[in-house]
Amino acid sequence: MAVSSFSDEEFPPQHQVFINYRGDELRKSFLGFLVKAMRDAKINVFTDEIEVKGRDLHNLFRRIEESKVAVAILSERYTESSWCLDELAKIKERIDQEKLVVIPIFYRLDATNCKRLLGAFGDNFRNLEKEHRSEPERIKKWKEALISIPQKVGLTLAGHRDESELVESIVKEVKKVLIEMSSKERDYFPSSSNIARCYL
Repeated sequence: MAVSSFSDEEFPPQHQVFINYRGDELRKSFLGFLVKAMRDAKINVFTDEIEVKGRDLHNLFRRIEESKVAVAILSERYTESSWCLDELAKIKERIDQEKLVVIPIFYRLDATNCKRLLGAFGDNFRNLEKEHRSEPERIKKWKEALISIPQKVGLTLAGHRDESELVESIVKEVKKVLIEMSSKERDYFPSSSNIARCYL
């Protein structure tokens, strides 16, 4: 008789997944479909739906620190937002500490434009840079994150029939990363029963 249980495919490891995105551009469209698909797949996903804009950035930093995976959705208007860039800089900091894995998503955006700050993506960043010219250290962190994150292997709408197929690919990639992460942790921290057997 078959025993009913959750497999990794049905119920992935419950490490928190943080989504970094430009809210005004994506919240009511692509993001909604992605978050629903992740929750349907039993992924422990966090977005800033409940955070108060302009007041809770440090709360979001804490959420990033609590997460093991970040999905950074880079879009044309992403670089209009200092909020998004502050989050991205924090994500890079956690990656450098080897405490976070990032999956970049280039949403209707050429990855080359992102890496080289070209087109509207680059123009938006330069406008923001002017607004914050009195904060050179903050701008430096933004630039470092914008150069570093897009170097990671990411997903784009190109190569997918439509956005729903892209969402499906993102969910599969997140689950893959979570399962690989959990497997490494099991190898690194053997169970107490295995440790006990070593001494028998």
